[in-house]
Amino acid sequence: MTRERFRPLTSYVIGGLAGLALLAGAALPPVSATAEEGGRRLPEAAITAQELAGDEAKGGANLRTATFAGGCFWGVQGVFQHVKGVKNAVSGYAGGTQASARYDAVGTGRTGHAEAVQVTYDPAVVRYDELLQIFFSVALDPTEVNRQGPDTGPQYRSALFPADAEQARVARAYIAQLDGAKAFSKPIATKIESGAFYPAEGYHQDYMTLHPTNSYIVANDAPKLRDLKALFPERANAQPVLVGRPPA
Repeated sequence: MTRERFRPLTSYVIGGLAGLALLAGAALPPVSATAEEGGRRLPEAAITAQELAGDEAKGGANLRTATFAGGCFWGVQGVFQHVKGVKNAVSGYAGGTQASARYDAVGTGRTGHAEAVQVTYDPAVVRYDELLQIFFSVALDPTEVNRQGPDTGPQYRSALFPADAEQARVARAYIAQLDGAKAFSKPIATKIESGAFYPAEGYHQDYMTLHPTNSYIVANDAPKLRDLKALFPERANAQPVLVGRPPA
């Protein structure tokens, strides 16, 4: 998903196949980009997140947020929107300033942002370490540096933006666990970063659900959702929790 898709038509040749995908889905030609290697269910985290305390552990309200960057936010959002216990998943920008948190600016790769998804979840249903397991298993290739699939640039880097010290502790431990077990053929490139989250423009929200036949979605993101349902059937919801239609 590249920023050139908003330039005049002559620029799309340079902008890349992913940029073309945002144009009218029915008019899009097939793209040559293919889905990354299929996901696989990684081991559960040895260190689990301690997120329940006091009355909250007895069933009280205890929603938490977590921010994940794994390339184009369309697919990452689509995956988390189908995870049981997730109450909301918003596409946006993390790691830069509010002033430049705009799609056209972030697309230059010079603002410091990463395309990211902020997930609101109920830890009584799904813990942060379990969200990490899903993220690393199906949402991205965490060994890629400043790219995912057909998209390149630091805005497509793999990063985690912990909301607190507990999330940071669990994230570092899980990355170390996977690297120590040589879960991937190369070291994990995912970084632990800090920074505010800024929601993306409305037309980016729920994109995977609203445009299922879009060539980019078909080639790069739909396989992630299939992997979620195949590898984590006990955690997958048939229907997504949409930004444009919050749960009752």
